[in-house]
Amino acid sequence: MFLAGYLTFNSNLFAQTPEKTKVSIAVGGKNLFYYLPLTIAEQLGYFKDEGLDVQISDFAGGAKALQALIGGSADVVSGAFEHTISMQAKNQRITAFVLQGRAPQIVMGVSNKTMPNFKTIADLKGKKIGVTAPGSSTSMMSNFVLAKGGLKPTDVSYIGVGASAGALSALRSGSIDVIVNLDPLITMLQQDNEIRIISDTRTLKDTNTVFGGPMPAATLYASADFIKKYPNTTQALTNAMVRALKWLQKATPADVAKVVPESYQLGDRALYLDAFNKMREALSPDGMIPEEGPKVALHTLEAFDPELAGKNIDLSQTYTNEFVKKADAKYK
Repeated sequence: MFLAGYLTFNSNLFAQTPEKTKVSIAVGGKNLFYYLPLTIAEQLGYFKDEGLDVQISDFAGGAKALQALIGGSADVVSGAFEHTISMQAKNQRITAFVLQGRAPQIVMGVSNKTMPNFKTIADLKGKKIGVTAPGSSTSMMSNFVLAKGGLKPTDVSYIGVGASAGALSALRSGSIDVIVNLDPLITMLQQDNEIRIISDTRTLKDTNTVFGGPMPAATLYASADFIKKYPNTTQALTNAMVRALKWLQKATPADVAKVVPESYQLGDRALYLDAFNKMREALSPDGMIPEEGPKVALHTLEAFDPELAGKNIDLSQTYTNEFVKKADAKYK
């Protein structure tokens, strides 16, 4: 496969036969850099190398992908870590087992067309905010920013606009006043001076400023029952993702552009390369979920989610690094 030589590995090391070889993964906005490791693992054949036949279904946002898991049409989700917490509050246990991003990469920007005189968060009251999908990580981040500014989620109107052409159209037509989305879309809007950034989590520094600590971003997560029933399958999925993360640590922007589908570049390869350079530190280098991360995520959700009030969330049940440790030993 293309540039497979970046990694040396022993395919017989920790060899395990997946109990379930056909695996369905749901994702919300696969073209985003947020999910780039998933795309790399798919495009370079890393899932196949682990003995898996992976089918990826792309939805308008992470909340829709989560619904697919809960509804039984997906085995695994490539989605935001926060969902493991919010679902535990609803007595449904899902567990993240590999981290794709160590910064959310989510950006909140106001439209220069409909809000040229924006000054403070209070100005957003009554406005229309475009998110990938209501309930997704984009709306969670927006809720947190609003809470810090003294507003409640009910003070605004959320509109699902997806993560590509639909989102661009919604902002440019004036259908939304604020956009909360990710790269490469955000960089395109910045380049054309169509938005003013009011909150940015594309770098580790900015993430710490917004959330007060490390905030886990995209993960692979599944029900605790799936992981218990199919540990070898879970390990194979993790192996492929960790291998992709390590490939990305050495890949150049041009390497990445050659691997991802051309449609992901929104018709502007140079912009795509520039956006990748800006966000690459947000990628997890090894798939490990940092110990402080789940605490920061819980604190963030508690700022605006009434369903967490009085709930005793066991963060140790929201993630595991067991599979990543084995994958790291396999792919040096």
